[in-house]
Amino acid sequence: MDKSMLAELDTLPEEDRTRMASMIDQLQIRDSLRMYNSLVERCFTDCVDTFRRKTLDKQEESCVRRCAEKFLKHSMRVGMRFAELNQGAPTPD
Repeated sequence: MDKSMLAELDTLPEEDRTRMASMIDQLQIRDSLRMYNSLVERCFTDCVDTFRRKTLDKQEESCVRRCAEKFLKHSMRVGMRFAELNQGAPTPD
């Protein structure tokens, strides 16, 4: 969200700002859950081969840890790149 959009939010009535903030919070929670579910599904599919025991064996545990670290680093890098692109984008008049 750029600065002009934030400035426009300040002109809204308090009730609308509260409603808008609640919607933004819900979208952020939804996106976080979507990312978490994607991470779990991806790493589980890639790392867990059998169901021999209730717990992961050492190899599976190591694979899941590496997978999660890579996924989170990639997500952070993509987020930073989007922020960089957003900063360089022209603002609407």
